Amino acid sequence: MNKISEIEVTYRPSIGKKPIISSSHDAYLELKNFYDEATVSLQETFVVMYLNRSNRVIGVYPHSTGGLTGTVADSRIILSVALKTAATGIILSHNHPSGNLSPSKADKEITSKIKDGGDILEIKVLDHIIVTPEGGFFSFADEGLL
Repeated sequence: MNKISEIEVTYRPSIGKKPIISSSHDAYLELKNFYDEATVSLQETFVVMYLNRSNRVIGVYPHSTGGLTGTVADSRIILSVALKTAATGIILSHNHPSGNLSPSKADKEITSKIKDGGDILEIKVLDHIIVTPEGGFFSFADEGLL
């Protein structure tokens, strides 16, 4: 009996009809669909969009759901999903149930941490989008925070 696990790597993306992201507004329009209308005003949720070299969406990963004022964003998991999907770019996103569009110090710190890790792996953090229950959004890229 073999005590070592066999590892198999496969890659079969189905991205032909998926959208191409060319602006923060494009990203917001796609990402907002991944927030539950029933809880977007109650709990913070962190989702990540994974893109190929052409900025075509590979997929969106619902990373975590937390409480009223925060959720966990684990950079290792976020970047491991990027590696597993052969993504070359990612767009981070989370909601502010309060409706406040301003990024917190913690928002800026986690963005920087994931960006630094992505740089080592040649995975570019293209943006971090904060969404609100009222339909507004804030883009780190648009505001020069990346």
